[in-house]
Amino acid sequence: MRKILIAEATLSDAQGLSFREKLETARLLDAINTNIIELCPLSGEKSDEILVKTIAAQTNSAILSCPVTDGEVEKTWECLQGAKKPRLNIKLPVSVVGMEYGAHLKAPKLLERISREVALAREKCPDVSFTALDATRAEEDFLASAIEAAVKAGADTVVLSDDAGSFLPDEFGAFVRRLLEKCELLKGRTLGVCASDAMSMAEACAFEAVKAGANLVYARAAGKTMPDYRIFVDILGAKGESAAVYSDADVTAIRRTVDRIKHFASHPESEGAGAREAGLSDAQAVIIDAASDIHAVGRAAESLGYELSDEDLAKVFERFKSISDKKTVDMRELDAIIAANALQVPPTYNLYSYVINSGNIITASAHIVLDKNDGERVQGISVGDGPIDAAFMAIEQLIGHHYELDEFSVRAVTGGYEAVGEALVRLRDGGKLYSGRGISTDIVGAAIRAYINALNKIVYRENQ
Repeated sequence: MRKILIAEATLSDAQGLSFREKLETARLLDAINTNIIELCPLSGEKSDEILVKTIAAQTNSAILSCPVTDGEVEKTWECLQGAKKPRLNIKLPVSVVGMEYGAHLKAPKLLERISREVALAREKCPDVSFTALDATRAEEDFLASAIEAAVKAGADTVVLSDDAGSFLPDEFGAFVRRLLEKCELLKGRTLGVCASDAMSMAEACAFEAVKAGANLVYARAAGKTMPDYRIFVDILGAKGESAAVYSDADVTAIRRTVDRIKHFASHPESEGAGAREAGLSDAQAVIIDAASDIHAVGRAAESLGYELSDEDLAKVFERFKSISDKKTVDMRELDAIIAANALQVPPTYNLYSYVINSGNIITASAHIVLDKNDGERVQGISVGDGPIDAAFMAIEQLIGHHYELDEFSVRAVTGGYEAVGEALVRLRDGGKLYSGRGISTDIVGAAIRAYINALNKIVYRENQ
């Protein structure tokens, strides 16, 4: 029985998703042990670089594959290198039309470019893939030469992409068989396929390719340009034994995760939506009021992403009731209640001092000094895109760890020139949320205290 790998490619073209939803999509896919997560290529925008770096830092089990286009091997690797399982994917067209009008190269020069870029990628990354774009319209002898050039240069995986979408399932299977016969160097390496859904037969084409010898299939949870992730996994489950193939995919988890990702794609985030102010999607918004019982409050906490113990839920509910008798408690207020009342722990870190330098003509910098409960005093210095970003990065530097910032918000507690500000920070670690709350007349100080409050909860839980 051959094991079939699946590369999930929703994030390779996710223009309808917000930055936050892309991070959540990557987290969900990693949590269900997706074999490979394919990201979008760098476009030159700073946001793309930040996205790849952030996903690389939070991904644990999946291979994180980032396409390399326009020869940007070094830049792509710089963003991807923090991943536990990084992969550089060199993507180049191999059809006559693609070579001449896409890459602006003749066949001999394209072979040189394939060898050069794959070799450079292999110098930097231990896992390199070569994707032959528009492979089904290429001259097969040249395609075989391109594959051999990539393998000799260091590619462990080769992917055949049917961008034209002109093959029927049996034609796609025959195409894969011919290439396996032509390319001796493919033996012992991973051959993948990316089938087009132009004729609504992507799943059937992919399965025929698997029967012919492919052992990697590209699929998407959202967006119908290639095989549907859930449908293809179902096909493997139903017909895999007859083809002597199997997948280790968790079918139940995939169905649940695909539904959530499809919801992101069909209901993109919009600024100012009430429920989403607390990081909620429409499906997650939960209504609570003064008549709500402890179970309703618990469900609302779950919709925010928290897993509260019975003891913490009791504390949260008690505080919720005392406030809801006087005024309406929205989801952001509930978030603050959880931050202030749930999982209160002995502090590992206490704020000793902070110095922030910021202005419109200088780069913001922060110097943070913390006292640990063992008597050690530690400090961190960092720059950032603003005073709060610099402060958070300085704390990460001194603790030597990066936690995903799931939510950060501030609000005024009192009015006037000496107004007291409240900051709420939610950090994610291992799929769990930890919230911290800080209050100060200095909003940067409130943010720092909120971050440390959340950090102490994570450290306490890790040491249990």
